[in-house]
Amino acid sequence: MRTFLFPSVALAAAVLAFPVLPAWAGPDRVPPLTDALTRAECGTCHMAFQPALLPARSWERMMDTLSDHFGDDASLPPDKVAHIRAVLVAGAGRDRRAPDATPQRITEARWFTHEHDFAPSRWQKPGVVTKSNCAACHRGAEQGVYDDD
Repeated sequence: MRTFLFPSVALAAAVLAFPVLPAWAGPDRVPPLTDALTRAECGTCHMAFQPALLPARSWERMMDTLSDHFGDDASLPPDKVAHIRAVLVAGAGRDRRAPDATPQRITEARWFTHEHDFAPSRWQKPGVVTKSNCAACHRGAEQGVYDDD
């Protein structure tokens, strides 16, 4: 009885814990970006990407170089920069296989190139336009859901 009891208790605990997992939990999901200021400022020109898609050091560098944000001046007042930086760094992802990498583009992150290793013709599909247009292929991208649609 004692040998059977421990695995049963462990299984019951796992089953009971499952419903309290966040809705974003899963292999193709990341925590959604919920901060209104960050969504508004970053989402003005492009999808407001979830912080978990880049490591903290990448977000730090990006926030330090807003005057040349991929060729555009995305400068903001210092209070907004501080707020957005805090949101991005707090939710940042990490890459255990490339702990020192500091990609400035999500499309250059190791996980991205691994997940999107397919024929270049896929990037030419109508509506895709650019590799950073996640919603062209992942309808739930803005909510952090990157299931293959």
